[in-house]
Amino acid sequence: MAELLASEGASDTGREAVELARLVDEIEARIEKLETHSMLSGEHDMANCYLQIHPGAGGTESCDWAQMLMRMYVRWAELKGFSVSEEDIQPGDEAGIKSATLYIEGEYAYGLLKAESGVHRLVRISPFDANKRRHTSFVSVFASPEVEDDVAVEIKDSDLRIDRFRATGPGGQGVNTTDSAVRITHLPTRIAVICQNERSQHKNLAIAMKVLRSRLYQLQIEEKERELAVLEAGKKDIAWGSQIRSYVFQPYTMVKDHRTDYETGNIQAMMNGELLDNFIDAYLKMQMQAIKK
Repeated sequence: MAELLASEGASDTGREAVELARLVDEIEARIEKLETHSMLSGEHDMANCYLQIHPGAGGTESCDWAQMLMRMYVRWAELKGFSVSEEDIQPGDEAGIKSATLYIEGEYAYGLLKAESGVHRLVRISPFDANKRRHTSFVSVFASPEVEDDVAVEIKDSDLRIDRFRATGPGGQGVNTTDSAVRITHLPTRIAVICQNERSQHKNLAIAMKVLRSRLYQLQIEEKERELAVLEAGKKDIAWGSQIRSYVFQPYTMVKDHRTDYETGNIQAMMNGELLDNFIDAYLKMQMQAIKK
């Protein structure tokens, strides 16, 4: 728009035309943002978000895919002006990551990222295959809202198993020299949360408890709203047939969301986080249409 109006303006009014075009673009961006926010009316849609990423079937290839997805979400958050902190990262044995928990802070972070919960499938020629064969990999993504301490989430001490162990991954600053890593397992639901990034075991325990509260509250939301289908989808194997979105690098380039049928061929822009909003908007519009029916 800016380039179009600037080219039409005479030389004497070129700067005015560019300024007008800038204002038009700004107004259009604000309208798009308002349209998106109007679809986010859930109780905790405005909350910050914990995003957990876990590789599934595919071995080293899936661990690498998990890291690629993590980068996509970090880039998307940065483009939106959100802040991102790595609550826990467990590196893969050969490449990528075994798991990651990101804390994403920003307005409507959870409301937007809840659209990403599910299994993400990658098809590409694996850089880890000497024969250059095509591989399919799977990664699960799970979004849950940050909940305040005054929000009722019942967690009984007797329902928790807390394991303490030595952190793995890059060393330094005493992280790998003491048993500072913490794993909390909620026995009734089998939800397990690990935190090992901090030097202090107490800090890791506090962060892990916050993530566990978030996960249990998300479970509570799904049960309260009777979204059993969504809950069961989250329990599916991280493998073929359960994916919400496919990313194809070879023999052609395409990203397709299987819930909305929205797709793009610009895989590079997608992996840079630049097109993720389009997929999120398509999902939110689908949800709104379902509510109206």
